[in-house]
Amino acid sequence: MAAPVLTFTDRGIYCPAGDFHIDPWRPVPRALVTHGHSDHARWGMGAYLATHQALPVIRRRLGEITAEGIAYGETRRIGGAEVSFHPAGHVPGSAQIRVSVGGETWVVSGDYKTEPDGLAEAFEPVPCHAFISECTFGLPIFRWEPQPLVMQRIADWWAANAAQGKTSILGAYSFGKAQRLLAGLPDLGPILTHGAVEEMTQTLRDQGYALPPTIRVTPEITARAHPGALAIAPPSALGSAWSARLGPSDEAFVSGWMAVRGIRRRRALGTGFVLSDHADWQGLNEAIRATGATRVFVTHGYTAPFRHWLETQGYDAGIVETQFGDEADPDPPVTE
Repeated sequence: MAAPVLTFTDRGIYCPAGDFHIDPWRPVPRALVTHGHSDHARWGMGAYLATHQALPVIRRRLGEITAEGIAYGETRRIGGAEVSFHPAGHVPGSAQIRVSVGGETWVVSGDYKTEPDGLAEAFEPVPCHAFISECTFGLPIFRWEPQPLVMQRIADWWAANAAQGKTSILGAYSFGKAQRLLAGLPDLGPILTHGAVEEMTQTLRDQGYALPPTIRVTPEITARAHPGALAIAPPSALGSAWSARLGPSDEAFVSGWMAVRGIRRRRALGTGFVLSDHADWQGLNEAIRATGATRVFVTHGYTAPFRHWLETQGYDAGIVETQFGDEADPDPPVTE
């Protein structure tokens, strides 16, 4: 029997034919990386390969690394494997990684969402024999509303706060979610940013992503000078000394997990907006069907119930234990 295209090791997903790992969580000689979030792009690899669009964020977060970029859809031979990167729709630069060996094709999805958000490169199904899928929100209760409806709710909340003389503070992950909000919200007033958000935003601006002007919050910045402003910060900045400097305010958190009332209560948040950079139940099922795969491995999220569901649909399904996180994982610690 031929060796599998990919195997699952204590360092990450491994391709024996190409001698490389995909999104490894321990140091390896060669890493192919799906995107720049810290649970997928980790420090300590001998060499990195990622999309041209993902590399600037990865370099910003990891510092001096040996890394090379690859275009979406470009085919590259690595040892006995043929690889290519394809849009995942998760965050700018994110990719699914296609690996073909001896006529058999496997695809590692990384993280993905199927609804175009106007900023990240839109998800493209990749035909394959085996698909490794995240299932962060792999339960039927998770069904996202269209992005324009959520953006309008956030805009209405912002406008109501501004009318009361309050700053609106949104907790959103500094890479991906924050920029999605910047790109999708209407122009209702000045937008202030935490330093962690501004660094990622400027990194994307420098690549040509269209994002509106923002004002980085420094000790000299006051809400009085920017009445009715919206401020975007990492979730860990909510209720902190950083947010207190913005004067009277209302805080909210933007995440797919806001669909779960218990999580919202534990975070002591009165306002939560449901907007995720991961596929919902319908998106997961549509994406898997579109690949034409007969084997599906699920990882991080509701793996056991989602695998069971896939088995009832006729798939040869399995679970891959990884150290990837999900939307509940915090950003790097707040430093200002």
